[in-house]
Amino acid sequence: MPVVVQAETRGDERGALLAYLEAQRGGIRRALHGLTEEQARSTPAASELSLLGLLKHVTLAERGWLNTFRGIEVSDAERQAEWEGSFTPGPAETVETMLALSAQVAAGTEAAVHAVESLDTTFVVPPAPWDKGGDFSWRWGLLHLIEEYARHAGHADIIRETIDGKGAFDLVFETGAMPEPDWSGQEGRE
Repeated sequence: MPVVVQAETRGDERGALLAYLEAQRGGIRRALHGLTEEQARSTPAASELSLLGLLKHVTLAERGWLNTFRGIEVSDAERQAEWEGSFTPGPAETVETMLALSAQVAAGTEAAVHAVESLDTTFVVPPAPWDKGGDFSWRWGLLHLIEEYARHAGHADIIRETIDGKGAFDLVFETGAMPEPDWSGQEGRE
């Protein structure tokens, strides 16, 4: 998403990774800005993805990964059921409730990242039908979360533009995530 991520304090790898993760979270959250519940649940593109479904999916994925990072075990049946329903918001899962859950999960991730001794600390990823699992570092985990959010933030851009024509830059400026640039001093620069 088109926001400026400030440079980290020298040597603050955690801060840098968390800033990029938050930038991608913001892209999906902003895609919902100003929409009705009906629009947020609509599936106007070629896929069956909705903006609210994307927010639900990435929020549950982040929560699931945070459990994995912390060594909290969940049964295969529970993981499969959550994943299978993760793109479809239920009647009680509104834009407001999902944004609140997203903020809660994000705060939990940030607290856990600051509490872990080192980003080199490892956790065990259980085997899945698509991967053998194994030991991974918290650094890898944060990069994976950034990847997950970024992939779906791109989907959110397309869905939002299909709904009402608003692009990511429009929403960045409209929500105040970043001021509109002043191009007046750029004339004549090549």
